[in-house]
Amino acid sequence: MDIKQLRALLTVAETGSVTKAAALLHIVQPAVSRQLRLLEEDVGTALFSRGRYGMELTESGEIFVEYARRALAELDRARSELQPSGEVSGTVTIGLLPSTCDLLASELVTNVAREHPAIRLRISMGYTGHLQNWLELGEVDAALLYNPKPSPALLVRPLLEEKLWIVGPPEAGFRADSPIALRDVAARPMILPNAPHGIRSLVEQACATIGIDLIVAAETNAMSVQKGLVLGGHGITILPGIAIVDDVARGILSAAPLLDANLQRTIVLALPSTRRIPVAVRSVVDLLVNQINLAVRLGTWTAARSLDDKASVGA
Repeated sequence: MDIKQLRALLTVAETGSVTKAAALLHIVQPAVSRQLRLLEEDVGTALFSRGRYGMELTESGEIFVEYARRALAELDRARSELQPSGEVSGTVTIGLLPSTCDLLASELVTNVAREHPAIRLRISMGYTGHLQNWLELGEVDAALLYNPKPSPALLVRPLLEEKLWIVGPPEAGFRADSPIALRDVAARPMILPNAPHGIRSLVEQACATIGIDLIVAAETNAMSVQKGLVLGGHGITILPGIAIVDDVARGILSAAPLLDANLQRTIVLALPSTRRIPVAVRSVVDLLVNQINLAVRLGTWTAARSLDDKASVGA
């Protein structure tokens, strides 16, 4: 088993085609087929079957691909740290929450390109549960999470705390300067994330504390669908302020902060505790944290309060 065989495996798995994989790997098609055959002989089982849509992973192949992906990622990290030039380089994968991508992703790409042009940045978007799982598996190097489940596999640094907002169509008349109690909107149909999504858990805990039940009109784990259902007149929803600041500014939605003290989320930076953190990862993380701290100070991260004791005015 060698690296070329693993790269062939992953490329065929991603493209579903030996021909397309050969083109991407810049080798001839028979060479790709031979690498797959040798790999299957080595592991002692078939990794692919030929289906109507091309090369499809077998159950064994799906298992092996996950290990191969992590193995190559670790080798790439090691190779980047051994570069003799002294320039910070390597591939860094950062996990961002859907609600934070619009504010953070573009500027982070710009800052990394300016400060560390030899770093190849990848951004993965997902909800906290997915990001935490990817982080523990080594598929992302660092991630923003909110209210994550405690895990000895993670190093967690609290960054900020933010209120949740009640969100409706413009005609709902919600206003940023007129906070609302959850009890006052409990009789209206709600569009909420599926359980056990973090915000859904916070809302259910708040309802249990004050002794109310919500009318759940629809459930979805896609934030864009939440907003779309609100605009379609199916109900109102609950989101962090950062997720709707542009929509409110353009008059697409109206929103008001919720008064309930326990309806707030804590955003943390999470890093793996079970493996070494490369210099490239630390460099990108520093840029990301500085960017977040600045957004909180300038108020572009709406209704957020900094929890980062390492933040400085000049950061």
